[in-house]
Amino acid sequence: MAALLAVPLKKSSDVDIVKPLKNLIQSTYNTGESNVDYSDAIEELGRLRTNAIWKIFEKSSLDLVYSYYDQITSLETKIPPQEVQIPFKWKDAFDRGSIFGTRMSLTVASLAYERMCVLFNMAALQSCLAAQQPLDTEESLKLAAKLLQQAAGIFAYLKANILMAVHQDPTPDLNPETLHALSQLMLAQAQEVIAYKCIRDEMKESMVAKVCAQCEELYTDAVRCMQKEQLKHMWERDWILETMGKQTAFKGLTQYYQSQVCRANKSVGEEIARLQLAVENLKGMGHLTVVTETYVKANRQLAAARRDNDFIYHERIPDAQSLEPVPRAPIAKALPLQERWSHPYKDLFEKLVPMPVHQALQASAARRADLVNAEINKLREATQLLNSILASLNLPACLESAGGALPDSIREKAAAVREAGGLSALQSLMSELPELLQRNKDILDEAERMLREEREADDTLRAQFGARWTRSESASLTESFRANAAKYSQIIDNAIHADSIVQQKFQQHKENIALLSSSEGELQAGVPAAPAGDVVDSGSDTAPLRELHTYMDDVEALKAERDSIETELKDVTVDLREKFLSALAADGALDEPALSAAALGAALAPLQRRVADTLRRQETLVADIQRAHCALMAARGGASGRDAALGRLCAAYDAYQDLTGNLKEGVKFYNDLTQLLVAFQNKVSDFCFARKTEKEELLKDLTQEASRGTQRPAPSPPAHHSVNEPPAVKKEAPPRPPPPSTGSPAATAPTAAPSTLPYPSQPQGMPLPYGAPGAPYPMYAAPMPTLYNPYATLPYPHHAPRGAPAYQPYQYPQPYAPAGYPQAPPPGYNPFPQQ
Repeated sequence: MAALLAVPLKKSSDVDIVKPLKNLIQSTYNTGESNVDYSDAIEELGRLRTNAIWKIFEKSSLDLVYSYYDQITSLETKIPPQEVQIPFKWKDAFDRGSIFGTRMSLTVASLAYERMCVLFNMAALQSCLAAQQPLDTEESLKLAAKLLQQAAGIFAYLKANILMAVHQDPTPDLNPETLHALSQLMLAQAQEVIAYKCIRDEMKESMVAKVCAQCEELYTDAVRCMQKEQLKHMWERDWILETMGKQTAFKGLTQYYQSQVCRANKSVGEEIARLQLAVENLKGMGHLTVVTETYVKANRQLAAARRDNDFIYHERIPDAQSLEPVPRAPIAKALPLQERWSHPYKDLFEKLVPMPVHQALQASAARRADLVNAEINKLREATQLLNSILASLNLPACLESAGGALPDSIREKAAAVREAGGLSALQSLMSELPELLQRNKDILDEAERMLREEREADDTLRAQFGARWTRSESASLTESFRANAAKYSQIIDNAIHADSIVQQKFQQHKENIALLSSSEGELQAGVPAAPAGDVVDSGSDTAPLRELHTYMDDVEALKAERDSIETELKDVTVDLREKFLSALAADGALDEPALSAAALGAALAPLQRRVADTLRRQETLVADIQRAHCALMAARGGASGRDAALGRLCAAYDAYQDLTGNLKEGVKFYNDLTQLLVAFQNKVSDFCFARKTEKEELLKDLTQEASRGTQRPAPSPPAHHSVNEPPAVKKEAPPRPPPPSTGSPAATAPTAAPSTLPYPSQPQGMPLPYGAPGAPYPMYAAPMPTLYNPYATLPYPHHAPRGAPAYQPYQYPQPYAPAGYPQAPPPGYNPFPQQ
């Protein structure tokens, strides 16, 4: 049988894909509610890549490439492709150290580019495996035809999509013209194998002629593509000759089998004309077994046909140009790209949803947080207003004994403050904030420094090389990084403003908090004594006292009800994952606002009605309390200095509770922001490493291109040098140097990106965030740490909702305003020898 041509393989270099993918998935997908560890899956993906690029000489290599390709295809649909900062380097499959100045390798930080290169190797391996088939059995013929048609389809797919994946000039093997030529060659070889099968199966001569005619046409197209000026230098020395030979051979086979049709139809003249063409075209193709056998038959039949025509039929032999063309039967077709190649297939990242679904889930979580936080804010603001009113009225202290003893409510508040650590605990929390703030500033400054230095290096080389510096400008690639850095800077500014508000509130109540933190004796001494004769029995049955006691019981019941409603609001969950997946599968798009609004409305409507009811009841209750308090003060003859002091202590207790929550939330905020900024810095580091690798490869190409340039001719000697110049002595040429060694070590790329520059004061492990009340800090819209408590009270602005991404450099959820803190073989070696 005939030898089939096998496409050489692209060669890659080792690269660390584990660290960048861990950084990307951790910061994009893992949230406080869904913190899945993908370390094992990512490491398995790394092993698959190593096998796919290095174990290409084993019989199972095609299955290894299939497995790796399926995994990166699935992963590419689930993570933002522009976020992948892995410098994938692939060499030109046809490069043999030529002097044509073409790009020998290309490094691109893109999963799409990696997928395209793996796809090229998949088609190349398919052609290699097809070329290994003996083509003398039914199964081997079927397998070879299938593999070649799949390879033709892959090369056609690459031709249509390579420029969209690379966004720059690719290596010559990935040039669309090259890919088209390879697709045509694979298709012609597939039709060739089918023609051999038709001959082997002894099908009708008319059908065999049509199949061979199509094969001739396909080889004609392949030769035309391969002989283009920009492609001729790429192929192995005998590729074009082999292809042209097969074109001629199948032209002869077509004429031979069509002559058999003429023989059956008794068209002796046409039979002789076609046999003459067959003999002419089949001559000299002895390396093809089928052709050799057919050539012998054609010669014998031509002699017999001429003899019969001379003695019996006496038909005119038509001119070859006047013969009707043989109809073609295009059986071989470029097969479309399969969705899955490996069997069995198991998605290593099955729990990762496609990016549109992930973004829809983020937006839905943000809507839920907006609604929940709005209701919680209503409750907390109303409760804070109620507490302020009660503190201004010295309630409930004024209902207790007005004698020399401290009211029980004041003693209970003082005991709670002392148990919580008192003033020293607040001061300790406040002392942590400046250090945490500075740590976050340093991390952000380091990320901005790396971006700035990368841009400056790119600008310098662009100015040096001009138009030859073909890689993308840094400014176009770092726009999202710079936007995120600006957002994080704004978040830090908001946090500084929040710290100042907390500091002011602390200074306002510091003296009274210190008094509550003291012993009971010191507290007693710090409260003015009651005026002489101003003793009111708290057990008196006077109407104002009884009313106020009743109203204070109503206040406690109202607060307990609000605590219950707030807990229920926090527990509301709406899982729209399956709905979003179904919508994406059915329509290819998501109407997230409509789906989220319907589900959230049904879940939150009852609780929203209860919140509104408590607000209405509070208005009535406050009015009743103020009326009864006025009546009581009138009966006592007005408020005393003691009452004012007790009121300040009540306000200081409320402020202590708020400040404790604010400061704990602030510490948690800064620690969570550190995680965000470290993830951001890791991404910037990965990007800068990928750009550095790409820069080094491009510099190497430019240097090699310069070294291959034409040397300047030696300058002509001055005229006076020719005067009386002795005759030139002919020198012998130096001996030919020995041939170069074929054992060149395989180049490898760095195996890992440089680790992120450490921050000196950064702890080894991030402390787990914990929930705490917040305070009235300014609202903002920015990506926030994933473990934030979205229900913290003022003053610190709310964080992003649970389930929101820790980092989203290219697309952010809609702004919302929750409460909380701001949140190795020689070149040309073919492992599959031709048969």
